[in-house]
Amino acid sequence: MTWQSVPTPSPAPGEVLVKVVAAGVNRADLLQAAGKYPPPPGASDIIGLEVSGVIAAVGDGVSQWSEGQPVCALLAGGGYAEYV
Repeated sequence: MTWQSVPTPSPAPGEVLVKVVAAGVNRADLLQAAGKYPPPPGASDIIGLEVSGVIAAVGDGVSQWSEGQPVCALLAGGGYAEYV
């Protein structure tokens, strides 16, 4: 694993952007880090499947969530990033 700077994503319409506060570490994460469990097609190259955090931004059309709300998420990848 390495630390890398990546651009902060923007939420697409119907999506939210989460500032990650905590990320789980599970067997799949460890296998991906070891190069023994590839992410699914189209998933982020950044590992991490489970996160909790707060909503940092909402995309167009999102009405049931707002900035600052605490959330948790199961992801296809990317949970070890600062934002997902």
